[in-house]
Amino acid sequence: MSIAIRRWWHGPLDVEGLAISAVSTAVEAVGAVVRARGSSASVDTSSELIRSAFETVEHVRIDGRGFSPWAELSGFVRCADGSVRLHGNYPHHAEAIRRAVGITTRPELDEVAARMPAQEFEDAVLDARGVAARVRTTEEWHEHGQGRLMRDVPWTEVVPTGERALPTGDDSPLAGVRVLDLTRVLAGPTCTQLLACLGADVLRVDPPARPEILEQHLLTGMGKRSTELDLTDHQGETRALLADADVVVLGYRPGSLDRFGLAPTTVAAEHPRLVVASLSAWGHEGPWGHRPGFDSIVQAATGISVRCADDDGRPGALPVQALDFATGYVLAARILELLAAGRGGLVRASLVGAAQTLLALPAPPEVDHEVSMGTTMVTVSSPHGTLFLPPPPLLVARRSIERDVGGYGAAAPAWR
Repeated sequence: MSIAIRRWWHGPLDVEGLAISAVSTAVEAVGAVVRARGSSASVDTSSELIRSAFETVEHVRIDGRGFSPWAELSGFVRCADGSVRLHGNYPHHAEAIRRAVGITTRPELDEVAARMPAQEFEDAVLDARGVAARVRTTEEWHEHGQGRLMRDVPWTEVVPTGERALPTGDDSPLAGVRVLDLTRVLAGPTCTQLLACLGADVLRVDPPARPEILEQHLLTGMGKRSTELDLTDHQGETRALLADADVVVLGYRPGSLDRFGLAPTTVAAEHPRLVVASLSAWGHEGPWGHRPGFDSIVQAATGISVRCADDDGRPGALPVQALDFATGYVLAARILELLAAGRGGLVRASLVGAAQTLLALPAPPEVDHEVSMGTTMVTVSSPHGTLFLPPPPLLVARRSIERDVGGYGAAAPAWR
């Protein structure tokens, strides 16, 4: 498979190269699973499929309506000596921002932030259990304790454990494979959506007290079943699901699920035949190891926002949420590689690993404008409306692999 890298998006970093590399890794891993099942079906992708998939947020329509992922308190705020990026899309994170600096509206937030040093502002939001990152240069990130720790840590790490057989099923590459999905937002759900569209029985579990934003579920819900389950009161059901699963994907911040017996190392030790995939923002160790984070927040902390600044020096962002999507596809690839090899194992991936990989790529060629290219879109149904959006960026036997989206929270907490 060979894809000519062209400029699809404007910017100083090779986002196209990161996207193509991530999806190509997934294509190769799906091919390994197909061969392990004794099939000769082709697995392929294209520039148009990759670009479209990474632009899902921009292109999705729900009953004809677009979707903006950003809430009022999300985004950059200017402080007295720099900028801070905030993530307030979830109601509890927005409330943490309000509580941290004593505001209720965005104009009040901007007014208060302008009088505070950036580091003080970041600390205040984090102390209130919110999500924020001071905008740093790449050099500042390399000198930061978490940056130094993660500098030589690969984007993904794989530790094989026990042997296992690839489940049998119909002609789908992952027919018969059961995936327990404990992820949120974009990177983890992108990974599990690909597995679902390849035929796996993916059961996504969300807490009833803090449900997923419905539009975000619809963005990455193809082929999945969704259930709500309070892990505090239903640890028995969770153990039963784990006992019969083939894969578990954990996407909450490291340490947050440990009290339920769901620490990745614990699950891997108790179920050596299981593929345990663990996703984090900052890595699983270090001073920020247990800190929450999102694509936009990692961009701000690692220097990407400075590299993408405008002519006036205001921090910017990548043209697409490339850290999320790329990490999701690479994480799926590592899971698929273990399944194809007949092994259980512990897989770790981080958004900061994607950021470091992107920053290490050579600068892309300068162009006056992006390459004009069509967008691949499909129509799928859901109980929440008709969706028009890009499919996963793979073709199996020359066919697209999209599937319909189930109702949020509508499934029983059990395997098919």
